[in-house]
Amino acid sequence: MSMLQTTYAAASRPAQWAKGWAVLLLCLAVLLPQAMAATPARTAAQRTVLVFGDSLSAAYGMAASQGWVALLGKRLDARKPGWSVANASISGETTAGGVSRIGQVLERVEPDVVVIELGANDGLRGLPLAQSRANLVRMIRASKQAGAEVLLVGMRMPPNLGRRYTDGFAENYRAVAKAEGVVLLPFLLEPVAADRDNFQADNLHPTAAVQPQLLDHVWRSLEPLLD
Repeated sequence: MSMLQTTYAAASRPAQWAKGWAVLLLCLAVLLPQAMAATPARTAAQRTVLVFGDSLSAAYGMAASQGWVALLGKRLDARKPGWSVANASISGETTAGGVSRIGQVLERVEPDVVVIELGANDGLRGLPLAQSRANLVRMIRASKQAGAEVLLVGMRMPPNLGRRYTDGFAENYRAVAKAEGVVLLPFLLEPVAADRDNFQADNLHPTAAVQPQLLDHVWRSLEPLLD
């Protein structure tokens, strides 16, 4: 190769590189906006129901896959594509325990709908009704502040605690739901409560066999929030 050819080749490399970079930048200019536009659409389609409860929602005494919350996940897959469920329920949880951890759970899950199913353990321990009511309000407000709609799921207490307490316990949920403007399901166990055979040996927790009934019961109040 002559000196002139060598000089020409060396001089042409920067031009070739510049041309290559120009082509690459042009491709990026065309494709990047399309990719950026597509990403929010995929994210927006992914929505979450957070179930925040106690042992009644934590599949106590059975495989997790048998509980009504796991069954809810399957129903969402079939009927509400783009929706999923996150179960943050803990056996033995009280409303005070729920208040202490709901902030972290909301931050982690970023739910669109929160199902609050707490208070049964407050009642079984005879905790003050005013305290339980205040805790329910705090959890609802935290959920709404995080941008989620709320379904409040109520419970009822056995009559051995006295009529004044049991009536006040049920009224707590009605009053809180009305004051905070959220949907109320008054009694989670309503479809199964009348039959002892629907419960495990402790007479507190429903069996695996009736979990589909609990799901159907919750679904009627939850489904309108998923539109």
